[in-house]
Amino acid sequence: MTVAMYPGSFDPVHNGHVGVIAQAAALFDHVIVGVGHNPAKPSGLFTPEERAELIRHEVADLPNVRVELFSGLVTAAAHELGAQCLLKGLRSGSDLDVEMQQAHMNLTTGAVPTVFLPGTGGGALVASTYVRQIAAGGGDISGVVSAYVADALQAKFTP
Repeated sequence: MTVAMYPGSFDPVHNGHVGVIAQAAALFDHVIVGVGHNPAKPSGLFTPEERAELIRHEVADLPNVRVELFSGLVTAAAHELGAQCLLKGLRSGSDLDVEMQQAHMNLTTGAVPTVFLPGTGGGALVASTYVRQIAAGGGDISGVVSAYVADALQAKFTP
């Protein structure tokens, strides 16, 4: 049984993430979406628990996908959760440059290989940072997140 772990901060989950998860669900027996905390990034708009709940809602129709919280090294989490590989979505060539370095380190230091999947459709080039910025400014994000996530964002930014 092949298990892939798709790690990230997912703050918030957007259509690009959901597209990668859907591709992975068709390729692997099980997909674990790992919601982690990266100390190099700000603490985030949504708590890890809120992010996990948003993702669970988005993938409810994919029975072989589950969402788990983790902290620490992604390779340690992959081992603990029984994943044979990591999964990373790619938006562009610049993503590939960064992700290849991470993949090399994860393989070398944690013995976990990485599989890359391209972003597809309208969400292929979306970044959570821009989603947060546009939502904070009152812009229309309906083309890049589900209505459920848009409502959660609106609740965060409504005084």
